[in-house]
Amino acid sequence: MTNSAHSSDEPCPVARSIGVIGDRWSLLIVRDAFDGIHRFSDFQRSLGVARNILADRLRRLVEAGILVARPTREGGAYQEYVLTEAGKNLFPVVLALRQWGERQLFTPGEPHSELIETKTGKPVQRMVPRNEDGEVLLPDDTKVRKLS
Repeated sequence: MTNSAHSSDEPCPVARSIGVIGDRWSLLIVRDAFDGIHRFSDFQRSLGVARNILADRLRRLVEAGILVARPTREGGAYQEYVLTEAGKNLFPVVLALRQWGERQLFTPGEPHSELIETKTGKPVQRMVPRNEDGEVLLPDDTKVRKLS
């Protein structure tokens, strides 16, 4: 991560994370990168976002260490944008948003895209937070220890 990613004085990890990836376009770029999109023109075609906004979000994601820009394999002037390790670590975040959306924003039986496991072809199981003993954690089972 760059210094700008660390420069926030925000003590809350959620707020600091939202400062880096919390807008619509950044999250959708990350989603598309997980789906194998790497080129500017492909991101633009997939998202329908204005070129200036896309360029800005890609720049910010590169500065935050979520994507790396590198020359395409074919060479030339074109670049591709690839998830870094930090970017790949956003997979559970994107998955959690997807699964929340499936449960909350679609009517039962309404068609939507589906994330499947490549090895089995089966849908990815619902993510559930668990404690050390493997028991499901509910919001009332946790609390935030604030800085004093």
